[in-house]
Amino acid sequence: MTPISPSMDMRTTVKREVLISGASISGPALAYWLHRSGCAVTVVEKAGAPRDGGYPIDVRGTATEVVRRMGILPRLRDAHIDSRRCTFLDADGGKVASVSPSAVAGSVEGQDLEVRRGDLTASLYAIVRDDVEFLFDDSIHTLDQSERGVDVTFHSGRRRTFDLVVGADGMHSSTRESLFGPEEQFHRYLGYCFAIFTMPNTFGLSHELVLWNTPGKAAALYAVGDNDELHAFLNFHRPEPPLDALRNPDAQRDLVATVFADAGWEVPGIVDAMRDADDLFFDTAGQIRMPHWSSGRVALVGDAAYAPSFLTGQGTSLALVGAYMLANALATNRDHTAAFAVYERGLREFVAMNQALVDNGAATLFPTTARALERRDTMLRDLVTMPSAPARPAHSALTLPEFAPVP
Repeated sequence: MTPISPSMDMRTTVKREVLISGASISGPALAYWLHRSGCAVTVVEKAGAPRDGGYPIDVRGTATEVVRRMGILPRLRDAHIDSRRCTFLDADGGKVASVSPSAVAGSVEGQDLEVRRGDLTASLYAIVRDDVEFLFDDSIHTLDQSERGVDVTFHSGRRRTFDLVVGADGMHSSTRESLFGPEEQFHRYLGYCFAIFTMPNTFGLSHELVLWNTPGKAAALYAVGDNDELHAFLNFHRPEPPLDALRNPDAQRDLVATVFADAGWEVPGIVDAMRDADDLFFDTAGQIRMPHWSSGRVALVGDAAYAPSFLTGQGTSLALVGAYMLANALATNRDHTAAFAVYERGLREFVAMNQALVDNGAATLFPTTARALERRDTMLRDLVTMPSAPARPAHSALTLPEFAPVP
């Protein structure tokens, strides 16, 4: 037997230092599992604090098992938004159908969750803040990889070296761009633009979603409580992405107002509210599709690597499952190259199935032609008489491995 020298023992017991860029959902989730496996974790976030608010999000299928293993499932069940109905309206505001929200989403009632985004981020932050270093109001400026690690320069000017870096910084990831190149190489545009914002609940809506449609245009109002502000959503078809508007809020407002200028129902008032909103978020519906999710000592997780788009409703679930699978791969493989390969092999089919939802009917809620809208409305009327809609197999297509024990 070869004796273990002090230097060899030190190398095997020293904590792996990991930097995560992004403190939204996949970042804190990954931080939790990495800390549990014995890593020293730092999370850098350009915002000044964990972000609250935001449009409601879904946690479905395999992802519900992730949050159960994290111990936050009871808290999220308490925060579950119990939407009672989803009402679809025609061009004049007449009711087409009123159906169960789970029937539309393909969710499993009593198991899948819908929560305010801020409730999920707060739950994730609460279970890691005492164990993980957070650097708020900062972000990565440069990455320089070598055999010994990744030298990171932050925008604040501080410099540190980490064993590994993970980009959990969203669909428009700067980590991805710095390593792999411009987003355009990996972005699959799905033909829609959307604007999300909050507005006063002057409609008397309570625990419900109301969605107005004409071909190529949709306006939705979502009341997650009784007297809360409404989450407003304006969505429209556009063959090519409006690149000139993506970084110009005034141009975004003008574009949306022009598109919906002839709209009926309450849409003119919703557009006026958008003009006054201080939380407008505008983007295109798209996916990130990459041949590889890592390069050297840097990997990507969540939307940065495989955003499925809001049309699938699976972005949050993929982020949670991806964080678990990446952390588990690192916990079971000391060599990061092997770990990243295991991560991709274990997750890629699950990602592909969920991204394929956009090609298997997920976009049917937003038809672009009169004929497609008529078919959609017929489908909705059929849903009214169905006891429940079948769950989508993609949501639960991955069985999680048991997490590696702490070394």
